[in-house]
Amino acid sequence: MEVTQGVTGARRLDHVLHPPPCPALAVDASGVIADLNDAAGSLLSAAAGSPLAGTVPEWLTTAHNDFRRGPDAHAEPASGPIGERVFEARPKAREDRADGAAYTVWWLFDVTDRQRLTRELTSELATERERTAFLAEASTRLLASLNLERCMEATAGLAARHLADAAMVIAPGTGRAYPVARCGPDGRVEYGELLVDPAEVPGLAEAMQGFPPVPSRWIDPSTAPDWVARGAVRDPGAMVVTALPGHGVPAGALVLLRERGREAFSAGEELFAQLFAARAGAAMSAARLYAEQASITETLMRDLLPPRVRELDGVELAARYRPSGDGERVGGDFYDLYPAAGSAPGPDGESLVVLGDVCGKGLEAAVLTGKIRNTLRALLSLAGDHRRVLELLNATLLDTVTARFVTLVMASVSRQGAQARLRLTSAGHAAPLVVRASGRVETVATGGSLIGVLDTITSTSATVLLEPGDTCLLYTDGVTEAVGGPLGEEMFGEARLRAELEQCGGMPPEALVERVHMLASQWAGGRRRDDLAVIAITAPRRFHLSAVGGHGPGRFTA
Repeated sequence: MEVTQGVTGARRLDHVLHPPPCPALAVDASGVIADLNDAAGSLLSAAAGSPLAGTVPEWLTTAHNDFRRGPDAHAEPASGPIGERVFEARPKAREDRADGAAYTVWWLFDVTDRQRLTRELTSELATERERTAFLAEASTRLLASLNLERCMEATAGLAARHLADAAMVIAPGTGRAYPVARCGPDGRVEYGELLVDPAEVPGLAEAMQGFPPVPSRWIDPSTAPDWVARGAVRDPGAMVVTALPGHGVPAGALVLLRERGREAFSAGEELFAQLFAARAGAAMSAARLYAEQASITETLMRDLLPPRVRELDGVELAARYRPSGDGERVGGDFYDLYPAAGSAPGPDGESLVVLGDVCGKGLEAAVLTGKIRNTLRALLSLAGDHRRVLELLNATLLDTVTARFVTLVMASVSRQGAQARLRLTSAGHAAPLVVRASGRVETVATGGSLIGVLDTITSTSATVLLEPGDTCLLYTDGVTEAVGGPLGEEMFGEARLRAELEQCGGMPPEALVERVHMLASQWAGGRRRDDLAVIAITAPRRFHLSAVGGHGPGRFTA
């Protein structure tokens, strides 16, 4: 469309399309509306000959003035409201064919629906991004611990902060006692056991059994008993109950509450709550399974593994054991602790720590492990002479009708003031590593023959002094021979282990053994792995002044 000279001398818009696709008006150099089509006249309630200023909205007048000063100053289209709609104005400079006068034709496009859709899509995109970030945070926090109580507390806290005003997590219990974690608007999480009946809460008993959730619109929050809200919300106006799915069996249920006056839960929010519940249920199920397996393992292996101890005659100690298969409970790796072996307990006595690896895996290896441990216990009176103990153990295994052998390392430990003195002897086993508090890693110079193979064995012992914060690490080949990595075919190796231990100087023994176990597990991934046993012996940083003549070094103050 162009501004042209009509037969009567009046300028007009040449309507090429009938009806015109959108409102259009022509404005001359003096800022007067020279012509406009019917759509523009109806929209603006204007007529040709009217001044632009005061006739059209101020934003359009401003846009016209900017365009007249230079088209480059108005590179982006102007937009603004006209009545209840929003329009986008696009200018085009024209020249009258008759007298050459300059005009500006403004096209007005209704963008109300487009802007509304853009806002909706932007809002939905922002919501999805927030939800994705929340699920990532939730996964990180929930998988940070294999403790069921902590998983429940994390679930309740996350749900109350992001999904509702208050949240309650209830797990399967015994009888009428159910573990419950709850969190209110203040963010404070409470955990305990309640004597309750889930059937009192609409949809809760079904969710505890893994049934699909009941829509929130079918639940009347006022019918819920007091123990659900328990002061978390004064007047519940909306409630969602959803199952926490576990590994084949329900892990519990999640209850979300909102105060009356807030918007009720939408279908999208309920679906999102189920996505969160799936992650929480998986984490809780894993924590429960871990606890059950640990309990079973402790019961079945009570005679094969000693109880975990934090201190052995004044020296800190931590241990970690893991059988090769997820379905197995016993294996060929073992360790044993004998306080003050060969002498009376006290600062002059030596405790004995033994870590070994029987050839093979599973139950048969575990049976031989039990025999070896019983033999070592019978030879405890000779523990001061490592070589003699190894010779007698070797003779015992040679008399056993089995093709299996064992590697092991013996460590006689004694406390000497602030230091810990270790006498170490390896029999075909990986040499122990000393992790100094500074982060330096040293290999203990000890070695010897396999036990149960040759009639005559050799062995070399070494003595190590641990300063406060230093740790001696004993480990089986389940660590260094873990196969995996990026290509799935590479062993973890001692070099990687040493490099990782250099970052662990001064780490408590409990944390160190867990770190080593995690490194081996991550390297192997889901592949078949070997048995694994790790012991960390640490000279503690804290000690009684009487142990050092009443004066403790300043850098090791209690």
